Amino acid sequence: MITQIEYARKGEITPIMQEVADKEDISAELLRDRIAKGQIVIIKDHQNGSVPAGVGKGLRTKVNASIGTSSDIVDEELEIRKARIAQENGADTLMELSVGGDLDRIRQRVIESIDVPVGNVPLYQAFCEMKRKHKDPDKLDEEFLFDLIERQCADGIAFMAVHCGINLLTIERLKKQGYRYGGLVSKGGAHMVRWMINNRKDNPLYEKFDRVVEILKKYDVVLSLGNGMRAGAIHDSSDRAMIQELVINCELAEIGREMGCQTMVEGPGHVPLDEIEQNIQLQKKMSGDAPYYVLGPLTTDVAPGYDHLTAAIGAANSARYGADLVCYITPAEHLALPDENDVREGVRMAKIAVYIGDMVKYGRRDRDRDISKARRDLKWEEQFELAMYSDTARAIRDSRRPQQEKSCTMCGSFCAMENVNVFFKDDLEKSPKK
Repeated sequence: MITQIEYARKGEITPIMQEVADKEDISAELLRDRIAKGQIVIIKDHQNGSVPAGVGKGLRTKVNASIGTSSDIVDEELEIRKARIAQENGADTLMELSVGGDLDRIRQRVIESIDVPVGNVPLYQAFCEMKRKHKDPDKLDEEFLFDLIERQCADGIAFMAVHCGINLLTIERLKKQGYRYGGLVSKGGAHMVRWMINNRKDNPLYEKFDRVVEILKKYDVVLSLGNGMRAGAIHDSSDRAMIQELVINCELAEIGREMGCQTMVEGPGHVPLDEIEQNIQLQKKMSGDAPYYVLGPLTTDVAPGYDHLTAAIGAANSARYGADLVCYITPAEHLALPDENDVREGVRMAKIAVYIGDMVKYGRRDRDRDISKARRDLKWEEQFELAMYSDTARAIRDSRRPQQEKSCTMCGSFCAMENVNVFFKDDLEKSPKK
């Protein structure tokens, strides 16, 4: 299969590129040029015809939702419902991260149940299968791993987080700095570190990176260079192990796109607010402006139960400074497997956050102006139409109906708008000078 980056380098605008350009309201020529440079990727399942998601420079910041079973809770129908809820609430992509049950069947059912492109982490299934077969995940055979990656691509996976940037040098950095406050929080990354130490071998995904690329190229699956050393505590942010992996991943991103594979880089994690901008600037500079996919990031460690809020603060700032894809965080983070409501709230919070970041990044504030005018004029239906999630806004208002229909129960007859608008009737339709 010719990949989108290879078409772009030939100067061709594919129907998929045109679809993304129309949706993003940019010229197809500009989109093509940025794909050719590796600054934009198009995530799409070419087997099952998912809706394409453009990720990268100049495009709307996208939101990913992650679902999947655990070893404690295996409920396929629950995961299907969660996948659909994520799509219904605006997720642009979905990651299927199951580690319990029939992993092949769950993956295939999720892909078939929704229209957004689905990604995964192949190391999850690889180590799960070894644990089931040998009672020991460290017996993972690299041939099995590469065969599994191809099987998952053939199923219709649209993007794949592959932990290629962990190598023996990265582990050495981790040891020399005295480990970490928050430990290793990436399941795939932690298992690969354990495998390398116990087998006294380097990471086959790093050593045979060209093989990874060739498999993903065959299906035009976007390679997302996994962040196995991501910080799981703000005190670990920007430590030497994390930066070492980022350097390697940026180098691999360059190699991957030169080989004709669409490639993006993954980032943290837990990052204090004052380090977000520098982290994104560093990734963009080292990778040649490759798309950046960040998890959250969470901006404090002390709010379990509200980590969707701490991550929304990080996501808004990440979008503002140039992140291209943000993975949502749910209220269940650090506590439990997310349920349907957790997924709904996580997606909505992340979508609002990246909207706020994009307002600054691209200066797009027309919708905010329009809803403000509708609020000023007490036009409730117009407000609901412009709201990101009108069902919630409408439900709150309907649950506490005012005596005077124009106002709300916050102010009632003391409504500021109703009391003063009468003096500015002739000015309501004029645009302010600012």
